[in-house]
Amino acid sequence: MTVKGSGNIKAKPDLIVITMELTTATPEYAKTTERAAAELEALRKAIVSVGHEGQSLKTTDFNIATEYESYTDARGYLQQKFKGYSCTHRLKLEFSLDMKFLGKTLAAISASGAKPWFELGFSIKDKDAIQADLLEKAIANAAEKATILAKASGVSLGEIMHIDYSWGELRLYSDTNLSDETDHSMIASFSKMEIEPEDVEVNDTVTVVWNIQ
Repeated sequence: MTVKGSGNIKAKPDLIVITMELTTATPEYAKTTERAAAELEALRKAIVSVGHEGQSLKTTDFNIATEYESYTDARGYLQQKFKGYSCTHRLKLEFSLDMKFLGKTLAAISASGAKPWFELGFSIKDKDAIQADLLEKAIANAAEKATILAKASGVSLGEIMHIDYSWGELRLYSDTNLSDETDHSMIASFSKMEIEPEDVEVNDTVTVVWNIQ
């Protein structure tokens, strides 16, 4: 007998995740990398000034690429001309959910001069505990369904023959998010806003195969 069980958990977020992106572009490679390094250092100093550890600012992606611009030549043909270099640095900062501390952090980022694009997410610290709880619920749900099916079919459940589980990464984020694609004027008033993020809702499934007697 093959039965799919499902588990569902709803939990209050206890972790703030700030995802940031710094983009620098100049005609010269050395100047681009120097400016990118300076902006990163300014951002790091800003978060340290309000109480974060410097190493808590993590790099998730770093890329330097050449840039070209299109133009039409005198013959009417589309051509490309070298424009310069662009550096994109994606970063992540995580800390315990504290809205006042978040306001101070965003104000420091705004005053740093780096001006990154950013997005806020609300998540769970102990991801392993959530996944373990989900698995327990999913297995219990599968066993409950199997018991009902066996009773209705006039058979009894034997030993478990096989368990199939994907072990994929769970998305443990609240549906509440906040991004700033403006000139950061929103940040100045953020500490005055009362924001209560939605609970994190996550579900998972497991397939169990029983021998029947």
